[in-house]
Amino acid sequence: MTTAKFGCAALRISATVGVLIWLGCVAAPASAAELRVAVAANFAPALEALGAAFTEATGHTLLLARGSTGKLYAQIVNGAPFDIFFAADSARALQLQTDGRAIAGAGCIYAVGALVLWSPGKLPLDNAPQVLRSDDYRFLALANPRHAPYGVAARQALESLELWEAVQPRLVRGENVGQALQFVRSGNAQLGFVAAAQLAAMRDPGGTVWAVPQTLYEPVQQRVALLDDSPAARELLGFLSGELAQSLLKSYGYGLAANKDNGCAQFR
Repeated sequence: MTTAKFGCAALRISATVGVLIWLGCVAAPASAAELRVAVAANFAPALEALGAAFTEATGHTLLLARGSTGKLYAQIVNGAPFDIFFAADSARALQLQTDGRAIAGAGCIYAVGALVLWSPGKLPLDNAPQVLRSDDYRFLALANPRHAPYGVAARQALESLELWEAVQPRLVRGENVGQALQFVRSGNAQLGFVAAAQLAAMRDPGGTVWAVPQTLYEPVQQRVALLDDSPAARELLGFLSGELAQSLLKSYGYGLAANKDNGCAQFR
C-alpha cells in the first residue's frame, strides 16, 4: 500500500538565484514531481497563483527561480538545471530550441504582456507624454533593455514618443521589471514603466496609471520553453491552456495567445 506524502506551504532559498519554492498544502501522490521553473519577474506572481491550483490538481510542486529573461537565459546556457523556462519574450525561448537546449516544437506563447506607466504619487497621467517631458518628476524607472523584454518595450515606447534621449539623465534601470517596480514603490523613482500584471498582482496599487498604447511598442509575446521533457512538465503546459488558468491570466492583466496554434492547447 502506497503512503501519500503531504506538503505544506513553505519557503526555501535557492543558492543559485535566490528564489522561492512554493509547496502547496495538499496530499501529493508518491509519484508527484518537483519542477524547477525559471520564470521572468513579471510572470512570477501569476505563476505562484497558478502553481497553487496546479499542485492541488496534480500533486506536482513548482520550484520557482525568478529574474530577468536575459539573466535566466544566460544561466540556462551555462547549465542551470531548470525543467521549464517562462520567458518574457519569444526570441530567447526560440533560441534555446535552435541551440538544442530546449525540446524542439514543444514551446508555446502562454501570455501577451502589457506595458503601463505608474505613478504611486498620483502624478496626473491623462497626458503622460507631456508629464514625461516635464520637470514634475526626478527619476523614471524601467527594466534594463539589455536583459528584460519589458525594458525593451519601455525603450520602444519612449523612442516612439521621441523621448528616449531626453529622459536619459533621469533613468533608473532595474535588472528586471520586478526591480523597476521596487524602485517606484520605494519612492526612489516617481514614475516607472512596469508590467500591467504586476499592478494587478498588487490588487490596489493606488496612484495613477497610463496604459501605454500598444502602437508604441512591439507586442510582448511571452513564450515558454520545455527544457526537460517529462510528463509533469507537459502537464503544467497543458494546465496553462485550461479555463481556470486562462481566467487567472486575464485577471492578472495578460492578453491570451491570438489563436490556439500559438497557445499551449497542444499539451492538453
